[in-house]
Amino acid sequence: MTYRPTIGLEIHAELSTQTKMFCNSANNLDEAPPNTNICPVCLAHPGTLPFINREAVKHVLRVGVALGGTLADYSEFDRKSYFYPDIPKGYQISQYAYPLVSGGSLADIDITRVHLEEDTARSTHQSPGKDDTEGRSLLDFNRAGIPLMELVTEPVIHDAETAGKFARELQLLLRTLGVSKANLEKGEMRIEANISISKTDSFGTKVEVKNLNSFRSVERAIAYEAKRQEALIESGGSVVQETRGWHEGRQETFSQRLKEGSADYRYFPDPDLPKLILSEIPEFAPEVLVASLPELPWERRARYIKEYGIKDVDAIYISADADRVIFFDAVTKILSDVALIRLAVNYIVTDLAGIYAKKGSEEFTALDANAFVELMRMITKGDLSSRGAKDTLALLVEEGGDPETLAKKHGLIQVSDPVALEKTIATVIAAEPKAVAEYRSGKEAALQFLLGKAMKESHGAGNPQQLRELFIKEIS
Repeated sequence: MTYRPTIGLEIHAELSTQTKMFCNSANNLDEAPPNTNICPVCLAHPGTLPFINREAVKHVLRVGVALGGTLADYSEFDRKSYFYPDIPKGYQISQYAYPLVSGGSLADIDITRVHLEEDTARSTHQSPGKDDTEGRSLLDFNRAGIPLMELVTEPVIHDAETAGKFARELQLLLRTLGVSKANLEKGEMRIEANISISKTDSFGTKVEVKNLNSFRSVERAIAYEAKRQEALIESGGSVVQETRGWHEGRQETFSQRLKEGSADYRYFPDPDLPKLILSEIPEFAPEVLVASLPELPWERRARYIKEYGIKDVDAIYISADADRVIFFDAVTKILSDVALIRLAVNYIVTDLAGIYAKKGSEEFTALDANAFVELMRMITKGDLSSRGAKDTLALLVEEGGDPETLAKKHGLIQVSDPVALEKTIATVIAAEPKAVAEYRSGKEAALQFLLGKAMKESHGAGNPQQLRELFIKEIS
């Protein structure tokens, strides 16, 4: 029997609020120089008192109802004690015994809990320099106290791909709800994986892996760690319960520290914060929260498939990004013909996606939906060949404007005039007597060769169907 990995995820997401979790300092990391969005509360000056950010609580509750979780009636905040320079109080305000949300599921993965806490300061470690041979560690307290949602899954994931799928779906949900930007590269969403392996139904020794700042890193770190544990056990060793980091350059995990247990944090209720009786707050009523939800990602995918008959993979691609959704919904509001919508989907998920991949960034919202729709109509009318449509779309992305004007300016309008096409055919027949003879002797491939020459002669503008018909008429 082979070893079976068991994985549980702990995912933190910084919430999009105007102010921090327990004070009035601004929550805008991208706009402020270091250590400017700070106050006596988030710096833990003696005598200061925290107060609860109502908006942050509502964000977590909305996530909870979207996940189908159970919302708490009673909830409270706790002090989680640990001593690092990035937490000036000597403890973090978090939730332990009474989280805001219990249960629920996402992407067929059961969830244990969703709770609120405050973020820590940001540490920057500098390399040793000429004037400072030991290097320095700098602290930016702008992040200290930012509302942080933590979601914990049940240990029911058994492969790296499923873990990555869950994390992607959660990011999409958070963005759809507008509760977090959830950019991994900016640390707005942080993923930790608890991994163990076993040949039985019992769990093995759990190892936590941190520093996973991309979905690809999540999948690679889980796969690596499962193999590391298996090799360790097979060589006669044993797995140690610890926290490990992920080294992106070496594509391997490394030991950081022994794993703490809940007793090490000495949780106890924070005496400075009031208890929450959520049923006493009308805006936190489940029916009110449900009514505030937008169309959820899985609902949108199902609607796209049902209404437009598009493929599952295409619905997943479009729904995976908010800007893609905005653009596609704008296109479908203009178009009523399902066939045209399916044509639009094909150009979105192949040609447009390819253009943006080469550019290195997506700019769906910068593309005029009306111009894109007009391009689709030109294709169906036969005004553009497949090659001409691709080239016109590329020009539309780069320059904007009207697709017909762009196509005419760059000579991309498809030629369907029989007189002009007959001239093209005559030129090709005169230049390729060998291919003409081969076709007349029964070689069908020769016709395709001649057609390619004609398309080249017409600079890609000739109507290929008409060219084919005219060739057959002339040389059969």
